[in-house]
Amino acid sequence: MNAWLLREAGSLDNMEWGVIADPKEDNGELLVKVKAVALNPVDYKVAINGNPAWSYPHIIGVDLAGEVVSVGAGVTDYKAGDRVAVHTSLGKKGAFAELAVVDARAAGRIPDGVSYEDAAAILCAGMTAYEVVVQKLNATHKKNILIHAGAGGVGGFAIQLAKMQGLKVFTTASASNHDRVKKLGADVAIDYKEENVTERIRKETNGRGADLIVNTVGRDVATEDLDRLAFSGHLAYIAGGPDLSGVKPFTLSPSIHEVALGAAHASGEDRAVKNLAFMAEELMGMVKDGRLDSLVTKVLSREELVEGLKELQGRHVKGKIIVKM
Repeated sequence: MNAWLLREAGSLDNMEWGVIADPKEDNGELLVKVKAVALNPVDYKVAINGNPAWSYPHIIGVDLAGEVVSVGAGVTDYKAGDRVAVHTSLGKKGAFAELAVVDARAAGRIPDGVSYEDAAAILCAGMTAYEVVVQKLNATHKKNILIHAGAGGVGGFAIQLAKMQGLKVFTTASASNHDRVKKLGADVAIDYKEENVTERIRKETNGRGADLIVNTVGRDVATEDLDRLAFSGHLAYIAGGPDLSGVKPFTLSPSIHEVALGAAHASGEDRAVKNLAFMAEELMGMVKDGRLDSLVTKVLSREELVEGLKELQGRHVKGKIIVKM
């Protein structure tokens, strides 16, 4: 088969479209003909940093949508011709290829009426947002939520899911993206480049702070979020947890949540891996019903995949970039 081959870690320029042996499914796995993939920040990060579990040339790419070619022993839920969307394991060869082998337990069935492009788009970013907003954060009796980077993939999905929970949504975004995030459902857009986010949140909440916070930015901002959090509030982080050393015991009483979608594969736990399929199917159902925007802003050809990753690396992409394979 043909695939985007990473000859060695260190640079996206080490990727080339080339020939490699067809993969073969094993017990509990599916062989999938890849129709569309989504580009994610984790893809360019692992291409640069590598992974001790890899042998080279390696195929990166964590999100794919495609058609089942064949099934391994023990797989009874799928057959050749079924349409599936899968968030794959970083430890194995990935999605940027004509064929890919995936864990059948993680495969979500694509409903009729949902395109391969939309199915791929909701995976890494959408499932991360779902795990945060629906499964991790407790919205019971909560009124509001602060979602950082609302114009990005995780932020854009989180805004929509938070509105479904009945929450008032505050989000940070550059001024040029305010119309976009408000269209997705944000009630208040804060220009983090020009405004003091903490002061604005305190003002909007009458000094109380946000009940829930979704941090996709990093450890320093997550630490600042502690000053934006209401008493007994919940803070979920994706890119580095807050430094709690400055929080005096028995004052804020915060709940802190780590969100690491790929850890489900690393855990090997049956329930955790199956939850990936569950979340994918929930989100695709919302797309089918018209309740969720898949956030697809650009669709590229497979020849443009590396350029798409470089664009994503610039950290100013709105929504999701999809590649037709």
